[in-house]
Amino acid sequence: MIAERPARTRYEPVIGIEIHVQLRTASKMFCGCSTDSVEAPPNTLTCPVCLAMPGTLPVINRRAVEHVLATGLALEAEIPEVTRWDRKNYFYPDLPKSYQISQYDLPLSARGRLTFDTSEGPVIVSITRAHLEEDTARLIHQPGADGQRVSLVDFNRSGVPLMEVVTEPELHSAEAARRYAEELRMLLLAIGASDAAMENGQMRVEANVSLRERGTEPFGTRVEVKNMNSFRSVERAIEFEIDRQAQALDAGEPLSQETRGWDDARGVTYTMRSKEDSHDYRYFPEPDLPPLRPDRAWLERIRAGLPELPAARRARYRDEVGLSAYDAAVLAGDAGAVALFESARNADPGLSAKRIANWVTGEYLRLAKGAGPESTTSATRADGVQLARLVRLVEEGAISGTNGKQVLERHVATGEAVDAIVKELGLAQISDERPLVAAIDDVVAANPTAVSDLLAGKTQVLGFLTGQVMKATRGQANAAKVRELLERRLASGAQGPTEGAPAGSTGDDPGSTGGPLGSTGDDPGSIGSRD
Repeated sequence: MIAERPARTRYEPVIGIEIHVQLRTASKMFCGCSTDSVEAPPNTLTCPVCLAMPGTLPVINRRAVEHVLATGLALEAEIPEVTRWDRKNYFYPDLPKSYQISQYDLPLSARGRLTFDTSEGPVIVSITRAHLEEDTARLIHQPGADGQRVSLVDFNRSGVPLMEVVTEPELHSAEAARRYAEELRMLLLAIGASDAAMENGQMRVEANVSLRERGTEPFGTRVEVKNMNSFRSVERAIEFEIDRQAQALDAGEPLSQETRGWDDARGVTYTMRSKEDSHDYRYFPEPDLPPLRPDRAWLERIRAGLPELPAARRARYRDEVGLSAYDAAVLAGDAGAVALFESARNADPGLSAKRIANWVTGEYLRLAKGAGPESTTSATRADGVQLARLVRLVEEGAISGTNGKQVLERHVATGEAVDAIVKELGLAQISDERPLVAAIDDVVAANPTAVSDLLAGKTQVLGFLTGQVMKATRGQANAAKVRELLERRLASGAQGPTEGAPAGSTGDDPGSTGGPLGSTGDDPGSIGSRD
């Protein structure tokens, strides 16, 4: 096991991040096979091109190129006049050609940057490049019929458009690495380049971690960490690797340039293989594809189609809309939440943006998250017009906040209109005093001890009694009105009937609201007369 944070003050972590992202296209990078492989049986989305049969030739997927160019523009990167395809040569069972069509020294975009926030303030990381390549097949390791481990190959993923975004080694903490990955994912979702679901392998994060003594310039021995399938894993794996390397350096042990995997269950990294350098891949120009020259007019059309980016949206929500930094960050981090929030604001401009944000960042995202990986899709049934109507009903006291949550859940699940749900479930809030006084009367009669405690000055009992009335009315009572009626009765003492009591009640009526709370001549539980 690794010792607790050894020699952190002595060493400076140097971290570079490589992120592979499957792009949102209907077909693969160099052939017409479908990319929709999540539910497809193994090896059913293949053709001679993505199986690397002899004599086949690749054809470039234009949409994939546009996604990389859009990403480069969003990252403020440079787009070169000409880019080139290269063959990256290595031998592995998941690579049918024994080489990968990729890009090396002339990528589609280079020298960009991304700004994001950490607990220690804003960080700007330089983007070395964002280039386009094809994904490999998928290896599946499982026990065989004889109990021995076997490896199976599913070629459905082979040839899926893959973008690799590489940073300079400028990050210095595990938190910063995690926040960078989260910010890049938000950007990719905003521009529509990828669904970037880490749990499905659509976004894969690799970290190059080394340590050097603080105040020195040379880099230490670089270790690549793979198999991090969540943002939490990214942070945990890098933290572990920093501590592991620091402990080894303190002990005088040499570090190897290697690739290590992350075991999330055990919380440790483990050796996979020695780490290659660029020259080990023997890059050379792809002879079957011509150089690509992005047209300036084409680039301007892509730039004009970029939406508001997450960082700009956070700033606008905070500075112009008036949301807190937290609400702005949570909203901007979810495309569905952004769409719902904007739609609801447009539907009813008179509503408080903060009120709408509370419902979106609270109940909507809870419902979206609660149903698992498919929840985001189902939660998009939430309609901005209907959410605005729901918030308005709660604001006006027509329904309670508790029942509003129930209505939203039903709306998200079925798409039904809010007013129809309120009517069908009988959730309209009760604000009329006569039925409220009747309900209070029953609750007081059933809880004489609580009433006595309240009269004795234990004011916290008021919340209990209010809750009992809410329960008796299935949450339909106006809670503020209930508390007002209870407090009015307590304050009235023995000075006569409570103002606003139902018509016909008097201080002489044993069932009237005239006496102290619960005090009457014959009916100690009465708080108001009933017809």
